Amino acid sequence: MPFRDRTHAGEELALRLLEWADSSDLMDPVVLALPRGGVPVAAPVAHALHAPLDVLVARKIGVPGRRETAIGAVVGEEPPLFDRVALELLGLSEDGLGSDIAEARNELRRRDHLYRAGRPAPPVEGRTVVLVDDGLATGLTATAALFSLRRQNPAGLVLAAPVGSPQTVADLRGHTGDVICLDQPPEFQAVSEGYERFPQVTDAEVLDVLNSFHAQEERHEKSGRRG
Repeated sequence: MPFRDRTHAGEELALRLLEWADSSDLMDPVVLALPRGGVPVAAPVAHALHAPLDVLVARKIGVPGRRETAIGAVVGEEPPLFDRVALELLGLSEDGLGSDIAEARNELRRRDHLYRAGRPAPPVEGRTVVLVDDGLATGLTATAALFSLRRQNPAGLVLAAPVGSPQTVADLRGHTGDVICLDQPPEFQAVSEGYERFPQVTDAEVLDVLNSFHAQEERHEKSGRRG
């Protein structure tokens, strides 16, 4: 049964993660969303876990002429991650994709600056990190993000998504402690098939979700201090 939209998917994912949290040792958890689509999914998860919400900006590198088909991904200033088998099959090389890598990194920097508005990235060392996306197709952006997070020595690392390819989910289990994916249709074709409504998420919507979440957290903190 498809999710109505990303918010509904996040609510369902939050329920599953609460069950997971009951059987896991959560060390100062933090929820990180892969923008853009992962942000509206991650907000209900962060609320349910009483955890802060932030973004981890990863950027897909698409096949030339078919930009929506991922062949690689990049996070921050780290080296890009590529599907080496796909590169060979398509007769492509990393050197030949230099302009695509530069374009992806420029867009990544733009989004990171916009979404954070000067806030530093949250520290993850010694914390349980829940990385959230709206779906797992090739898993390349999620894999690049997981590699980046692992190098920061989190206490625990879980990848969570409402829908995904069964093969991709199985492959990703080798890169993290837990992968939680609610719907893994055997005939998986695209993430969008898991949703009744799956519009592109805009920068403005990402900022609305983040600002609303942080404003609510600030109200709770002020209320707690008064109490």
